[in-house]
This record gives sequence, C-alpha cells and structure tokens, in this order.
Amino acid sequence: MGEIMVVIEHRQGKVRDISLEILSKADALCNQLSFQLTAAILAADSSPIVDGLKAMADRFLVFEDERLATFEPDRYTGILNRVIREARPFLTLMGHTPWGMDLAPALAVRTGYPLATDCSGLSVEGGKPSAVRQILNGKVFSRVGFKDSEGYLITARPGAFPPGSPGTREGRIEKREIPQDLPEPKRRFLSFEDTGSGAVDITQAELLVSVGRGIGDAEKIPAIQALADLMGGVVSCSRPVVDLNWLPKYHQVGTSGKSVSPKVYLALGISGAFQHVAGIAGAGTVIAVNKDRKAPIFRVAHYGVAEDLFTIVDALKEKAGKK
Repeated sequence: MGEIMVVIEHRQGKVRDISLEILSKADALCNQLSFQLTAAILAADSSPIVDGLKAMADRFLVFEDERLATFEPDRYTGILNRVIREARPFLTLMGHTPWGMDLAPALAVRTGYPLATDCSGLSVEGGKPSAVRQILNGKVFSRVGFKDSEGYLITARPGAFPPGSPGTREGRIEKREIPQDLPEPKRRFLSFEDTGSGAVDITQAELLVSVGRGIGDAEKIPAIQALADLMGGVVSCSRPVVDLNWLPKYHQVGTSGKSVSPKVYLALGISGAFQHVAGIAGAGTVIAVNKDRKAPIFRVAHYGVAEDLFTIVDALKEKAGKK
C-alpha cells in the first residue's frame, strides 16, 4: 500500500492550522488512491498534539524527547530524513512556513526527492503529483510537473486547503527513539517571544478595517481608525504597514502575522500578496478597495471597488455617522 506522510507543525503544544489544512488534503488524496495516511510528530510531549488530531491519520509516527521541545532544523532534518528513507512515502507534505522552508530543501537534498514549494493546489495524475503555484507576484498560476521518482516533497501554502472534519481513521500510535548517532545541532534555541500580542486582539474582531501600503503614509492611519470606531470594528494591516512602522506588529494579518476570521474584512489599499491572503482564509465576507483593477486581492474578495480608497472611506464615515 502507498503512503502519504504529513509533518505536523506545532508550537507550545498546539497544532498549527497549516497542519490541519494539509491533513485534510492528504485525507482526500489517500481516499482517492487507497493510500495510508501517516502523521509524523516530533515533540517533547506528543499527547496534546495527538489528542487534537484524533482520527485524522491512520498512523501517528511519534518521536518524543525533551530535545524536540522546540523546532531545531538540523535535528528535525536528520530524523525525518531517516523516516522518509525507511518508509518511502509517495508524498511527504508540510507547510510553507518557517518550518517547511527550513526542512523541505534540506530533505530534498538528502533524499534526492523532487520538491515543489508554496503550492496552492495538489492532485495526482498518471501516478505522479501535479502541483499549482503562483508566479509573477501572484498574477499567474502555474502547473508544476515532476520527473519520475520514488517519492516527492511538497510544501503547501497556508490557507490553500480548508481544514476538514475530525475524520474516521484508525489513528494508531507508533513511538520511535531518536537515532543516537545524529550530529549535535549547530544552532541553539534561546527563547520564544510572541511578538503578536498587544493592545488589541485582531483574531477576536467581527469586523476588521485593514490597511495596506496604498493608504500612502502613517498620517492617514487616524482617519482609518476613526472609520473603524464608527463601524464598531478593529484596525488591522498588511505586512508593509508594519515594516514601515505605521502600525505595531500585533495589527498584522498574514502568514507572518495572525490568521483572522471576522464576519467582514474590509481591505483598503491592500494588493493581496499570498502571505496576506492566507491570513484571511477564514473571513466571512471580504470587501476590497484598490485603485489597481488587477490587484490580486480582487481574486479572493466577495465584493470589490476599483476606486481611491479615501473616497470610499469618506462615504462610509458619512453613512456610519448618520446612524
């Protein structure tokens, strides 16, 4: 029987959303191909992680050791390299996150398996995987084929696949020991700091008024805040706004910020880079305002307005102020 393996990403004992998304996609592929679904877990304590996944895999391949309490790429790569060489899975899937961007290229070199990164689509055709990736700053989708290989490595874009139901798989646990001959890592973990915490929690807001670099400069932020206050919303932003120090980090939406799921997401002057779009996958209704009719944000928006954002802001403030 063939096998698809998913590397489970976790932080402080909690499974990351990207792993739930990939497990859902792997489940569909395994059903199609009659393959076994294996979840690989490297952790100091696997119990809360396995409990959270329950019946979403046929097998949980668990390496449990205090040295795995935090992500350490050299040690993780050494373990997963041996797992892949032993199990020879048809597909090994992980998130296109800092974890995956560290692990996948190193594993591709060690195993000799072909690698496709940052994939937003994945299928199996003619016995080989076929992946979809964005190129040219998200303006074009490309389909990627692979050379013949015993196995393949894929990193998936966060938000590309919706998380599925809890599942009905067997979920048997196989615990393994860390290989004793692994070299000592060249890097050392010091501490974890949550740079996303702050005065507001954008993940709890039902309405987000989100701004991008298109607002022009930091002096325009108070006008956006005034609109959000009138509408009973919270201000959020894309990464360039944080990079320019117009707003603090805890306002940032995206793969390097926070994933949000408001009822309404109003995107003002946001181009729609995939890192940002991944963070709004759970939003109920997305409304985008951007002068550029070709902005990628319009591809995911439920409603779009190709107009100067402050024309819309002033109109909304006038409407909200009359209530």
